[in-house]
Amino acid sequence: MVVNGNGIGVIVETGMSTELGRISDLMQDIGETKTPIEQSVHSLSKKLMLLAGMIILLTIGFDLVKSLMDNGAISVGDLAGTSSTAIAIAVASIPDAMPVVLSIVLTIGAKMLADNKGLIKSLSSVETLGATTYIASDKTGTLTKNEMTVTRFLTNGQVYQVEGKGYTPVGDFIKTNGEPGSRKDFLRLLEVAVLNNEAEIKPDEKQNWRPFGNPTDVSLVMLGAKQGIKRDALLENQAGHDVDIIRVLPFDSTRKMMTVVIKENNDYYSLTKGAPDVVALRTKSVLMNGIVKKDETVEEEIQQTVLDFAGDALRTIALTQRKVTKDQALNASADELEKDLCFVGLVGIIDPPREEVKASIKNLSDASVNVVMITGDHAETAKAIAKQLGIIKREDARVITGRELEKMTDEQLSKLALDTRVYARVTPAHKQRIIRTLQAHQQVVAMTGDGINDAPALKAADIGIAMGINGTEVTKDAADLILLDDQFTTIEKSVKFGRTIFSNILNFMRHELTTNVAEVLSLLLGVFLVTSPIGEVSEVTPTLTALMVLWVNMISDSLPSFALGYDKPEADLMKQKPRNTRQSILANGMLTRVLLRGSVMGGLVFLAFIWAASQGYSVAQSQTIAFLTLVFGQLWHVYDARSAKTLFDRNPFSNSRLTLAVGFAATSSILVTLIPFFNNVMGTAPLTMPMYLGIILISAVPTFVLSGIKKLVIKMRPDRNNEQLDAA
Repeated sequence: MVVNGNGIGVIVETGMSTELGRISDLMQDIGETKTPIEQSVHSLSKKLMLLAGMIILLTIGFDLVKSLMDNGAISVGDLAGTSSTAIAIAVASIPDAMPVVLSIVLTIGAKMLADNKGLIKSLSSVETLGATTYIASDKTGTLTKNEMTVTRFLTNGQVYQVEGKGYTPVGDFIKTNGEPGSRKDFLRLLEVAVLNNEAEIKPDEKQNWRPFGNPTDVSLVMLGAKQGIKRDALLENQAGHDVDIIRVLPFDSTRKMMTVVIKENNDYYSLTKGAPDVVALRTKSVLMNGIVKKDETVEEEIQQTVLDFAGDALRTIALTQRKVTKDQALNASADELEKDLCFVGLVGIIDPPREEVKASIKNLSDASVNVVMITGDHAETAKAIAKQLGIIKREDARVITGRELEKMTDEQLSKLALDTRVYARVTPAHKQRIIRTLQAHQQVVAMTGDGINDAPALKAADIGIAMGINGTEVTKDAADLILLDDQFTTIEKSVKFGRTIFSNILNFMRHELTTNVAEVLSLLLGVFLVTSPIGEVSEVTPTLTALMVLWVNMISDSLPSFALGYDKPEADLMKQKPRNTRQSILANGMLTRVLLRGSVMGGLVFLAFIWAASQGYSVAQSQTIAFLTLVFGQLWHVYDARSAKTLFDRNPFSNSRLTLAVGFAATSSILVTLIPFFNNVMGTAPLTMPMYLGIILISAVPTFVLSGIKKLVIKMRPDRNNEQLDAA
């Protein structure tokens, strides 16, 4: 690629036949799918709407039939009373604040992620992070530092240890017997390394050396610099040694090689470097003391050295040369130049694992999230790094290579995918296949990537994760999450935030639906059980007015629900397994818990209404007593709803926003019973101070009693998990 100056390009493909076209085609094949939370909420909303419609029709039919049987006709007053009750039930049946609260809770989660260097592009993807079961990560730069240094090399039949660390070009080359190496023995390897290279190192204003270019190339430049071999110097005519670059055939992931054609004095050479397993197949000779010698065992020697180096977690690059004619130098294709190669040497490059990544992988493993390494490196190198990081534990752990993948059927891969943690020598197309195979097992897969070729795989993943610093714009566009610091630890934090957000959504849903059940049940009990007037209250008077129900839904229910979005995670959140995305939000006992708590609360509201009517209170006072019993019942319940365990397992004052929301809801709900304007609009009425205190205390009884029973059950049966006890 020309990044400066002028160049001549030859068009060999156009449109969808180009590399970018093929990538675009892969991305177009991937349809948009709803996230787990979108699917769950959509399904729940449909069921609630259907249930609400059935309840309303049943109520209207029952009221009209009752009026007809009692009076022989249906009066205008009967219709008005039935309509009032039906409207109240309609408002109570539908959790109208749910979409708003859900969006706000997800927005809160997105902000938390952004504050921790994770930029989420889709709100609904926030909680999907918490359901992740597999994280497929590239190795270089994500799991490792991407600060590569050559620490060992083979040339002239001798292995050398390279001293020196970092980007300072200082360090001796030592033979395995401890003796210093002779410059003439490895000079040609260094020349090939720096000539087949486009990177460089330069001192900054503080004279600290800074790398520019591909990290692998930088490591080779650094190797040469330690012996004073520099590309610019070689390209100058010095002491009769004249070198010119004729052509450059860049590296690509298909060939896994890069070739530079040079003119050296009057001869032409192609200098090729690349993956040793690929280069070895094209190598027929070896350079020994400047002489090309035919060697049928060179391939075996390369492979054995690669295994030795890879066992110490070293990436390996093979360096070769080939003498060519002038015509070949000017016109030959890559296939023609990259054959019958002469082996010059092999370098081993260390890319140290990030110290913090090992702890992150351990935490993810404790959370039952599997980390899978997908890399273009040699299988043994990938395996050694994976073992250092804790991705694999055993020496005999399976590693699947790209070649093996290509030979496997989908069925064969499917049998191995769930237990495979390392994939080596893979292409972007392989990544996409791995993701789809895991998804076929109903796994939620996150995929990291930074290059253009990674875009289809990121698009296919449930959560595509792009690098914000080193990632391309195409990759960022295809991703759901962008790591602003390119750190793997940010992924771990994102999973934790995702789980926290979903936990808070569950808490909100638990609270919201319990209130809806209580509202509907209190109204239905009034319809079916009150068949004659009680004091001043007629048989068609609803337990609550429609505006009272609306107030509960929009003020005393919604405001505390908003505050639940700021709750911190419970201590054992990252010790739990990822949730099953195929299950309903109401699974694992939550439906039973909602129905139980809602029924008890709704029954108490109805009893409060009947008691007030039987004591001679007016219609407005009776409905006000029922209204406040419901309000304070749900305000007590919100503290129980914020835990999968019990009310007693969380500090009630740890969420200051929730305390303020509850305080405001309680105060404002009492005020609407005292202010004449609201008395006229909502049908409320003032009560005595002892009555207010009595309602506040009595409405707390169901929550404390049920939580206390559950706490005793947990203490008696510690072997039962939270999901089994959620129904209590």
